[in-house]
Amino acid sequence: MGVAHADAPLRVAFAGTPAFAQVALAAIRGAGFEVPLVLTQPDRPAGRGMQLSASAVKQFAVQHGLWLAQPRSLRLDGKYPEDAAVARDALVVAVPDVMVVAAYGLILPAWVLALPRLGCLNIHGSLLPRWRGAAPIQRAIEAGDPETGITLMQMDEGLDTGAMLLTEATAIGPDDTAGTLHDRLASIGARLCVQALRDAAAGRLQPVPQPAVGANYAPKIDKVEALLDWAQPAALLERRIRAFDPAPGCSFELLGQRIKVWRARVVEGSGAAVGTRIGTGDPNRWLIGCGEGALELLEVQPAGAKRIAVAELLRRQPDLAG
Repeated sequence: MGVAHADAPLRVAFAGTPAFAQVALAAIRGAGFEVPLVLTQPDRPAGRGMQLSASAVKQFAVQHGLWLAQPRSLRLDGKYPEDAAVARDALVVAVPDVMVVAAYGLILPAWVLALPRLGCLNIHGSLLPRWRGAAPIQRAIEAGDPETGITLMQMDEGLDTGAMLLTEATAIGPDDTAGTLHDRLASIGARLCVQALRDAAAGRLQPVPQPAVGANYAPKIDKVEALLDWAQPAALLERRIRAFDPAPGCSFELLGQRIKVWRARVVEGSGAAVGTRIGTGDPNRWLIGCGEGALELLEVQPAGAKRIAVAELLRRQPDLAG
C-alpha cells in the first residue's frame, strides 16, 4: 500500500449507517484523521409513528459539521444514476486517501473501490471467512459459535472476500445477546480501524488472503425466523432468542396475542409433548416441551406491555400458561 505525506493526516472518507458504524466514525475523528466526506443511507421511517429517522452516522455527522451525502445507490448504471453521480462528484472533490466502510448497506461498485489511493477498508463483525454477509453477529450466536470477532479487510468486488488486514477475537458468552455482542464488537472494530489507518499512513499494512476453506454466509434476518417453532431443539431456540435480541425479537402466539420471549434456559430430557406446558409443581415457572428438551421462559413481553419476568407475569395472570 502507498505511503501518505508525513506532514498531513490521512483524509478518510467514511461510509456507514447504524450505531456499529457511528462508533468507528467517532474513533476515526477522535484520533485526528480528517473526514472530508461521510456517506450514509437515506432517512428511513422508524418507530410506531413511522416518521423519517436519520441514521446514527448521519446524526453524528450533522452534530460535528461533516460533509454528508445520502445516495440511494452508488451504481452509475443502476436505478438511481443521478444519486450515484452526485456521490461520485462529492468523493472526487473530497480527495480521500482511503475510505472506511462499516455496515453501510449499499454495494460499492468498482469505481468507488478504485477512487481512494489506498482503497477501501471494511470493518466486518466476524472472523472471516466465517459469516460473510449481512448478519454475522446474530448468526454466530444462533449457530452456537464459541467465539467471533472483527476483521479489518481490504475490500474487493466480492461479498466480504477481500484480503484481511487485522483481526481480533472475542468469546461469545452463554448470556450474550446480539445487543451485548454488537456493542463489544463495535468497540473492537473502532480500535482496530484507527490502528489500521495509522499503519496505512506508515505503509505497514500487510494484506493476507482469506483462508480457502471455512467460508459461509450470514443471510439477513427474516422476521419469519423469529416465530418460535417448538418442534425445534430447545438449545437452538434459546440461542435464537439471544441472537434476535434486541431485534426483531422471538415470539409465539398464545390466546390470539403474540408474546415475545427475551430470556429463556434449556431444560434437558423433558419427554413432554411439543408445544405444551410442563408441570413442575411451581405455578410461577413456565416450561414448554420442544423437539429436544424443554425451554423455560424467564422474561417475556406480552403485546402492548413491557418486558416482565415470567414469575411476576404468572403471579398476575396464573392462567396464562395453562
